[in-house]
Amino acid sequence: MNKWVEKSIELANSEGYLDKLHSIYPVRHESLRELDPKIKEELKKIYYCGNNTSLIKYLLNMPKFPINDPYIAFLRKNEIFIKYNPNTVNRIVDRIKSIGFDEMIQGIIAPKVATKQFGALFNMWLKNLGFRILSEPEFESNHKGVALLEGGDLKLLEFANKHLACELDKRPDFLIKVNKTYVIGETKFLSAIGGGQDRGFDDALKLVKGKAGTATRIAVLDGIIWIRDGAKIHKIVSELEETALSALILVDYLKWLLDNC
Repeated sequence: MNKWVEKSIELANSEGYLDKLHSIYPVRHESLRELDPKIKEELKKIYYCGNNTSLIKYLLNMPKFPINDPYIAFLRKNEIFIKYNPNTVNRIVDRIKSIGFDEMIQGIIAPKVATKQFGALFNMWLKNLGFRILSEPEFESNHKGVALLEGGDLKLLEFANKHLACELDKRPDFLIKVNKTYVIGETKFLSAIGGGQDRGFDDALKLVKGKAGTATRIAVLDGIIWIRDGAKIHKIVSELEETALSALILVDYLKWLLDNC
């Protein structure tokens, strides 16, 4: 087992793990989305007097669809798909009607899910650690200490591929330089098993297992992945030879690189 994986498992299964993690990933309870009273009245008319097609057309134009359904994204792409797929439209509207008008409205105004903001929270925390944030020329020429590359997502991807030959097809979540060592990484907070959470874990594995380029690759993972519960996802990370670690010990890892690279 990679020693940083081992340290992360021990940390997550001891007292205070979630308490400490909240300093990196604070859960902010968002306020409900606003809904214009006129729109609500229009929705009420369509809900009770309109047909299924008119209701779903109206709902697809709302910032948030009132229920979760894997076919919604497809229907949003082009209005013609509503006409092409009447059975799907009826199925979705029947489900909406089954929960009632008030619950439909609650689904529309529901706040954003907190975990979807965790990537931005990690980057904010990382930038506030006190490490230097350097422009590309400064970043390349710097050979001492810990530094972050200045710039957005595309800048990280371009630098990783152009200067480090990493052959990435998606941008890394961070790019750090420790003395002369470049470190690229993927960050994930896993709150559940399945769906998008598993895809996030797969993205992290793909990055750390990649061999192309001169950068050191790590995965910064937190959440249920570290729980000793026999789950497949925990077994996979436990057997990982590549470096994966909790965000809580990322600074320790960077200090270790400072002393050893």
